[in-house]
Amino acid sequence: MAFLELPNHRLHYRIDGAAIGGSDKPWLMFCNSLGTDMHMWDAQVDAMSRHYRVLRYDRRGHGQSSAPPPPYSLSDLGGDVIALLDALDIERTHFCGLSIGGLTGQWLGIHARERLGKVVICATAAKIGTAESWAARIEAVRTEGLGALVPATAERWFTPQFNVSGACDVAKVLDSFVATSPDGYVGCCAALATADLRKDLVRIENPLLAISGEDDPACPPSDLEGIAACVRRGLHLSLPGRHIVNIESASLFNAVLLEFLGSDVQLVRVQDFRPQPVLAEHTET
Repeated sequence: MAFLELPNHRLHYRIDGAAIGGSDKPWLMFCNSLGTDMHMWDAQVDAMSRHYRVLRYDRRGHGQSSAPPPPYSLSDLGGDVIALLDALDIERTHFCGLSIGGLTGQWLGIHARERLGKVVICATAAKIGTAESWAARIEAVRTEGLGALVPATAERWFTPQFNVSGACDVAKVLDSFVATSPDGYVGCCAALATADLRKDLVRIENPLLAISGEDDPACPPSDLEGIAACVRRGLHLSLPGRHIVNIESASLFNAVLLEFLGSDVQLVRVQDFRPQPVLAEHTET
């Protein structure tokens, strides 16, 4: 296991694919959602590590990363990414994040665009929820614990069909949810309560793909379409599933990710993947 020791906490990370094809492969970094760990990307690693050096990490307070005292801010979460890239001497990486991970990707595109290649944001928004809704979630966790949120989380994250057909995958994700540090979860809820990047999206210059789950009640396709319309070079694509769409539509997700990240990669084409720019160019006002 590999850890980066920071002044107030440590980050657990893992690199896959570095030994396959040498060190000339580009980097691809994955960033997990609220209440999950790096293993939420297990279905992507085999496909991506053939062509990329894949960097995954557990967000502060999640998985095997430690939890500094809450609250956190979105800049804290983005700063952790930059600290990890600096420590590993990674000058530039493609980035893929889901939910709060996608919000982190947007923050990086605004504040550290030179460290990123292409950006993929999934099941996210420029502002997720309201301060009141996150305050209610924080209170629920403090009084009832994360276990009490499992039934609603399973319903929100996966379609009823996948909760049955993908029961093993769902169970693994929910196990990581329950194992999340309450302080880490509450700290990230506080970051979500104050994060609002809607006015700053026009500053993102990196090519960006926004992937939504067709039936996502938390961050519906309109949220992702709106982001793609605001950034300079944005595409939007919707895949079957709810919030954790990279697991529910893993094969399609992998093909789409490979397609977007590089045309020099030998692809298995997805017949339905023909995205068109929602708005190819914006001039900053």
